[in-house]
Amino acid sequence: TLKNIHTLTSSPPVFKVTKDGFYMLTLQITSDLPFSADVHIEMKGKQGYLSAADWPLLPFYGAMCLVYVVLGLAWLIVSFLQWRDLLRIQFWIGGVILLGMLEKAMFYAEYQSINTTGVSSSRAVLLAELVSCGKRTLARMLVIIVSLGFGIVKPRLGPMLHRTVATGILYFLLAASEAYLRVMKPKSDPANQMLVASVPLAVLDSAICWWIFTSLVQTTRTLRLRRNLVKLNLYRHFTNTLIFAVIASVIFMLYSIKAHYLVSCFTAWKELWIDDAYWKLLFSVILLVIMILWRPTNNNQRYAFTPLLDAPEDGDDEEEEYFVSDAYGVKMRGGLNSGASSPKPKLSTNSAEEDLKWVEENIP
Repeated sequence: TLKNIHTLTSSPPVFKVTKDGFYMLTLQITSDLPFSADVHIEMKGKQGYLSAADWPLLPFYGAMCLVYVVLGLAWLIVSFLQWRDLLRIQFWIGGVILLGMLEKAMFYAEYQSINTTGVSSSRAVLLAELVSCGKRTLARMLVIIVSLGFGIVKPRLGPMLHRTVATGILYFLLAASEAYLRVMKPKSDPANQMLVASVPLAVLDSAICWWIFTSLVQTTRTLRLRRNLVKLNLYRHFTNTLIFAVIASVIFMLYSIKAHYLVSCFTAWKELWIDDAYWKLLFSVILLVIMILWRPTNNNQRYAFTPLLDAPEDGDDEEEEYFVSDAYGVKMRGGLNSGASSPKPKLSTNSAEEDLKWVEENIP
């Protein structure tokens, strides 16, 4: 038995390369006698065992981990100062920040371990990817419930709650399947299982995006009818942020396809790390904008749903809502009497609940 194990940590390197790049190592052993060989090969750069293509991700995840720690501390402090008036949406934002912090810390620890020891643990990478899937799922559910007006325009989601939860579960399952295949399967997998897992996830992402923007249109229309300028300005800034995110995503996808896939000879391998870093950086920017828009303040309750403030103020508003609702095909509970005025019936004890239920079912 022939055992010839060399380690770069205890002996000088056998061969040095003069520049960064992709290299193929060929090992050939010739012998007339039967033998068993155990060969230990190490490839190490000046910074460590990480390749030149992956090494930029190490300082990137370290910096992003510090950014999320700062965001988490800032959100925790302002939430503690206004803990009496916190909205439920602000708890969701805190959960997204916590998962983002955990995700970046796990990726940084994994890349640091690989750079130090030269050994990659697929289980640790998969666990970090699952945390990332949970963060993305929670973030999409947050944007959906905000676009539906939960806690801002309507006090409860009603039937939309089950649809939102089902969408979140489906997205997490598809994202987890895609992450598992990306980590466990080789990139040159002939079965194209990665493509099979990525296409349904992309279709679901597109459907979620369409659902979000259609819900935003309905929510802003309701706020215009109620003449609530404070909440309307909030949703306008939120809509502009999502439009910016969609445009930035489309532009980068087109650039990535052109630069990495539509070339005969790929030479920009040093920019591959940007494909992973860009989406995480864009997500962090959107999260920061959402944090600024929904930050806890002294006037926190001005964004909360209040039936007295969100309801029409006088009869003119009721008449305006009647004509607008009729134009959109909404069935009214009672028609306006064109003749002599009739006495108003007495309100029952559960009239407020009935009115809220009717608003949820009939006003888009």
